[in-house]
Amino acid sequence: MTEPVRVCLPRDAGLLRTLAAGTHVLLSGAVYTARDATHARLAAELERTGELPFGLAGAVLFYAGPTPPAAGRPVGSVGPTTARRMDTWTPAFLDAGIVATIGKGARSERVREACVRNRAVYLAAVGGAAALLATHVTSVEPVAWGELGTEALVRMDVRDFPVWVAIDAEGHDLYAEARAEWQAAGE
Repeated sequence: MTEPVRVCLPRDAGLLRTLAAGTHVLLSGAVYTARDATHARLAAELERTGELPFGLAGAVLFYAGPTPPAAGRPVGSVGPTTARRMDTWTPAFLDAGIVATIGKGARSERVREACVRNRAVYLAAVGGAAALLATHVTSVEPVAWGELGTEALVRMDVRDFPVWVAIDAEGHDLYAEARAEWQAAGE
């Protein structure tokens, strides 16, 4: 088994574009949580101003809603939500400078194409392990839209946060490849 690649954000963000689909990555540094309601507001700002607000260009978006602090940690739990729900907005966000997204599950062809066009990546986190993933969070800082609760835009600092490259900057898609293998095995 290959050792995971350690990526320190934002310093090593460019390293993400060199990693092949299937690579195990341990992220450290800042990621920004954003779910459906935040995506809608970010999209409205992008449409209005032509750029992502809050200095998000060059950042990583994590499709998650961290819960309040618990067990002596900055968050009680933080798990990935289904990434496909964000596919409407993702191509524009990648075009505007987001370098990677984190979620769970397969993405659309439009997102895969946007990853290639922007040399961006989609990282998959393990679903169902939100309490365990929370042990990798070192701090949280609300950035905007606190009235949205767990859907607010939050800067979350992580240490050795485990993810895997699911779509790489060349367009290789682990989910599509697995589906094709499964279908071929059934023939």
